[in-house]
Formats: sequence, structure tokens, C-alpha cells
Amino acid sequence: MPEISLLTAFLAGLLGGAHCVGMCGGIVAAMSFQGSRRQPLSFHLGYNLGRIASYTVAGALAGLIGSAAFLSDTLLPVQTTLYIVAQVILILMGLYLAGLSRAVLWLEKAGSGLWNRLQPLFGKLLPIRDFPGAVVAGAVWGWLPCGLVYSVLVTALASGRATSGALLMLAFGLGTLPNLLAMGWAAEHLRRLAANRTIKLIAGLTVAGFGVWGLANLVLK
Repeated sequence: MPEISLLTAFLAGLLGGAHCVGMCGGIVAAMSFQGSRRQPLSFHLGYNLGRIASYTVAGALAGLIGSAAFLSDTLLPVQTTLYIVAQVILILMGLYLAGLSRAVLWLEKAGSGLWNRLQPLFGKLLPIRDFPGAVVAGAVWGWLPCGLVYSVLVTALASGRATSGALLMLAFGLGTLPNLLAMGWAAEHLRRLAANRTIKLIAGLTVAGFGVWGLANLVLK
């Protein structure tokens, strides 16, 4: 797997901050303020550690499923097709982040069934009383339906290896970390920043550019 794929996954997570604020703002608020007390920084680290761990596990599973399709050299077109699909979804995700299209939202609907089963469990974990509890809550949070997460998961599937898929999702999760960690401490400021039209447009078009670049590399090979 080219190293640039890890960089792309990281930057997709980092530049998708506007989407993260909108998608996860309510969950972060619920975990940040329980009662009248702001949760300590260690708890926020625990939430995000659990969340990124879930992303990494999901990436490993996606890569493992992809590897089953690539056992034979004759199935190379399958890998190429998945790669193209991954880049197209990345482009659609970028257009969504830029506020230009909502076509990618069908991905979030696809994962709503799993979240409906996990949401009651998440509620039972509140209030968080210790660091291990924060990690567990974060691990459940990591399965929240999210088009941005799913767009990178398709790339993990196309990687064709469990380790490659896990590394891709780990890089993506680390990219989301600055925004979501800061959200717990400056949620209102980040919400206003994420609503800025220029910031959304630049970030979204940059993410879409990664997808265009990926397709261009395939054509130029």
C-alpha cells in the first residue's frame, strides 16, 4: 500500500472536521458535561482512544474481507473496481463537506441498523466514572454511522490486507483526533468555525481532490 494512502486518510480525517463537529457534536457534549462538571482531559483521551480503536478494528475487518476477493491474480479487476469506487466515494464525500452535494449520505443510512442496536448500550454507559469506562464508551461511539468513516473504509476494503486496512483507519482516526479532542473543550467555538462557508468549501474540495488524484494515478499507470 503506498504511503501516500496513509497521508490521504489522515488528511481526510483532519479536513473533515466540519462534518465531525456536526455529526458528533451532540455525543461529545453528552460526554463532556455530565451534571454540572466538565469531564477531565483524561476522559476525553479515553473516549477518542476507544473510538480510534473501533475504526482500526473496522479497517482490519474490511481489509480481511477484501483479501478474500483478491486470493487469485485473475480477480485483479475486482481490486481495481473497489479502488475506483473508493476514490469516487471520496470525491462525493468532499463535495458533501463543501456543501455542494448530499449524494454520499446514503452510506450513513446503510450503517444505521448497527447503531440502533448499539445506542441503548451507549446510554447505559453514561455517566462516565473512570478512564476504562471512557474507553468503552468511545469504542461504542466509533460505530456511529458516518459517511466520512465509510468512505475511508471502502479504501480499506480495496487495500486487500487486514494490516493495510487497519493502518488506513488508524491514520484516519488520528486525523480526526485534533478536532474531536478540541471539541470537548471548545465546542461552541468549533461549531461556529465549522459553519464558515469558506472553510467548508476549501476543506471539502481538498478531500475531493484526493479522490481525483487517486483516479488520475490509476489512469497514468
